Amino acid sequence: FLLSEMIHNPVVNSDLQERGINFIMDNYGRQLIDWSEITSEDVVIIPAFGTTIETEQLLKEKGIDVVKYNTTCPFVEKVWNRAASLGKNNYTVVIHGKLQHEETRATFSHTKQNTASVIIRDLKEAKVLAELITGERNVDEFYSCFDGKYSKEFNPEKDLIRVGVVNQTTMLASETQTIADLLKDAMKKKFGEENLSDHFADTRDTLCYATNDNQSATIALANENADLAIVIGGYNSSNTSHLAELLEQRFPTYFISGAESIISGEEIKHFNLHSSKIISTKNYLPPKEKITIAVTSGASCPDSVVDAVINKILILLGVDHKLVTEQLGK
Repeated sequence: FLLSEMIHNPVVNSDLQERGINFIMDNYGRQLIDWSEITSEDVVIIPAFGTTIETEQLLKEKGIDVVKYNTTCPFVEKVWNRAASLGKNNYTVVIHGKLQHEETRATFSHTKQNTASVIIRDLKEAKVLAELITGERNVDEFYSCFDGKYSKEFNPEKDLIRVGVVNQTTMLASETQTIADLLKDAMKKKFGEENLSDHFADTRDTLCYATNDNQSATIALANENADLAIVIGGYNSSNTSHLAELLEQRFPTYFISGAESIISGEEIKHFNLHSSKIISTKNYLPPKEKITIAVTSGASCPDSVVDAVINKILILLGVDHKLVTEQLGK
């Protein structure tokens, strides 16, 4: 068994299911297989996102080894360790992430064991937190603005005096840094530059360099002169969604799961980030002789899926794939 999807990619997860692996929960923690069906004889794999303390304890009570088959990403564990260190030094941990994402739920579960914790989704919520810190908002607003996102007995009057920021590792690293800088400025405004180190912890070392490198490469790609962009990956993949967000600011961008989404040279089926629906777009290729297409993929997307997409594009455009391969080899 897997606690939930190994990674957010339909090709990988379908392959695992075909090989006899069953998912105990879905991406949001909803039960697919009742715990009563899981015994000490079963192998339960903890996926890359990690899991909550509560689920880990449940597995232990069933006599299941939670170490041998634990595939939690080292970068996620690095965040947990940093959060634990912050807690020991009486810092509140601000988690930049999506409330229902497996990794954020796991990080929140681990973090709240050691210190006061709160989850924020974006810069908008960070601004609310900053205004609570500086006193520009009434402390009572904290509970309504962050309902369901804070640890038990969180007291904004005492728990927003010392803070450190960590993130769900697939969030935009640049956004996490902007949020950290905003809260840092709020602390500086309230307590003064000379006292900043007593109220704000520098946690830049927890940002996942792999995610950051992928996002930096995509930002560089956005500076190219392309006619359109194609982003490949699972529609529930956080890191892939962020790549699509970055590119759609610059080009018409089509977020697809694989080559089968490219119906023809006239039609493409893609995921609309704003409506969260798969839509069909006609005449997505511009009517010109030479077309430049920017192509990228999420961290969890297999190379074979990316290759299949590129091959289909080349066929549709009538490009000699062998010639392209030779040119790339040079």
